[in-house]
Amino acid sequence: MKRWIIVLLFMAASVLPSAAEQRLIVRDNLGLNGIRLTCAILNCTPGQSLGDPDGQLFLVTTNDLVSPTAFLTPLASQLGVVSVEVDRQLRLVGPFSTSIPETLTDSNLVVYYGAPVWNGYANQPASRIVRAAETQNAFHVTGAGTVAMIDTGVDTEHPALSVVLVPGYDFTNNTPNADEKGALNHSSAAVLDGGPTEALFVNPSTLAVVNQTTATFLSGGPYSGFGHGTMTAGVVHLVAPTAKIMPLKAFGSDGAGYVSNIVRAVYYAVGRGSKVISMSFSFDSSSKELVKAINYANGRGVICVASAGNDGANVLVYPAALSHVMGVASTTDYDTRSNFSNYGSDVWVAAPGEGIISTYPYGTYSAAWGTSFSAPFVAGTAALLVDVSANVNQQKAAQAIAHAKWVSSDMGNGRLDTYTAVQAWISTSRWY
Repeated sequence: MKRWIIVLLFMAASVLPSAAEQRLIVRDNLGLNGIRLTCAILNCTPGQSLGDPDGQLFLVTTNDLVSPTAFLTPLASQLGVVSVEVDRQLRLVGPFSTSIPETLTDSNLVVYYGAPVWNGYANQPASRIVRAAETQNAFHVTGAGTVAMIDTGVDTEHPALSVVLVPGYDFTNNTPNADEKGALNHSSAAVLDGGPTEALFVNPSTLAVVNQTTATFLSGGPYSGFGHGTMTAGVVHLVAPTAKIMPLKAFGSDGAGYVSNIVRAVYYAVGRGSKVISMSFSFDSSSKELVKAINYANGRGVICVASAGNDGANVLVYPAALSHVMGVASTTDYDTRSNFSNYGSDVWVAAPGEGIISTYPYGTYSAAWGTSFSAPFVAGTAALLVDVSANVNQQKAAQAIAHAKWVSSDMGNGRLDTYTAVQAWISTSRWY
């Protein structure tokens, strides 16, 4: 008898202790020459540009003997330096679950927009709840534009996703390949590339159809975040199967990443024509430079979506709490708030986030819990709106998506309904 494992992976982000290398995000209006001169004076090291269009934003490092907070004052006083903030390191964490969705066992292959996928993925309860297929068929929309996934990368060879992927970037290694499997060495890949067998927990919040050796290998340590990006991309593809997906790797396979890489990824996404940015992570305090990057994206018509967090509390998290981002909470299959989901003023809308069946590296599938998997339902819906009219922007998308099913006063505008959202945008777009 098969045992089925659930991959439970929502990602809120907690701040990690400082690394051996102290990292700072610095804006210098004198550009590269200015930051080089500053570091020559203060004995710091100028790193890569963070991609802002003015060429003023840089990563700066100091050795581990220098307190970053003590270094802020002399750095901020240098000629040309406009702002400085500590580049925080974050770790993705998720809720826990012990149940196994029945649909995860349905491995019968069906063709989903030109690609073979598991029936349990294509026809799962969450898809029916948000009325994805009904919307696609009624309005002849299947997604357009490019959705940038700021995450852990994507399995670029997954049969369900390979046809819609466009080139991305790995900001953790400064390489153009954002294949999630690139974090593995040959021996690690051999362990994982064994073909689907049974559903097993690969970490406390993720259940994937893998073999026992793979599950043991992925449980914690350097691969505790492995698969997250492939799963969130799979949810976008479920809702908007013809939208393009751009994987932007800002988090490593261990689920750790820096704010600077997120900022770089936002600018990268805008510069390469993405229409939607999906962010399945959260942290408890904002970043001035992330705010600027998000505002820059919005000013160029880019729609931004982020998960609201898994603390089960009425707390603000970022980037979901930013004014130009749609924060997404999680609901059960019965349209109630998930126990783990955050709620309150930073929630614009909610979406299913329990037992979501999605793609997982090496051509297999997973079940996942968390607002990490609620957010891409909304990002995918934004891509459906783009299919109606590319004129849609953050404000117009938010207004359309607000046509949701009421849940409760702490779940924003309600639970996502792709049908009423697209219908609302079709009606509104006639006037634009």
